[in-house]
Amino acid sequence: MIIAVAYNNGQIWQHFGRTEIFKLYDVAEGKIRDTRIVSTEGASHHALADFLAANNVGAVICGGVGAPMVERLRGFGIRTYPGIEGKADQAVSDLLAGTLDVNAEAVHSGCHHH
Repeated sequence: MIIAVAYNNGQIWQHFGRTEIFKLYDVAEGKIRDTRIVSTEGASHHALADFLAANNVGAVICGGVGAPMVERLRGFGIRTYPGIEGKADQAVSDLLAGTLDVNAEAVHSGCHHH
């Protein structure tokens, strides 16, 4: 499975719809096999779901995210872990260990910055 983290300088980026970089973790049998940094190449908001699906992502860790995006990701079979702060690598390790503390309140009804 591939886990994507909305990424900025080692940390989890807090505005999913404006993510410019994801760190992708290739995991198997509960262990990280490989990582890579990928640019979204200017994709934003709903195009990010297409981008993640094209990269065979099965789960995404992020900060704040809109409910419509969570539903769009779910439509691609991508699980969403919202409301996560801190270091990307630690969040993935926590997810694999079953200890990731998800904050459902980070899912909001939609983007309010437009």
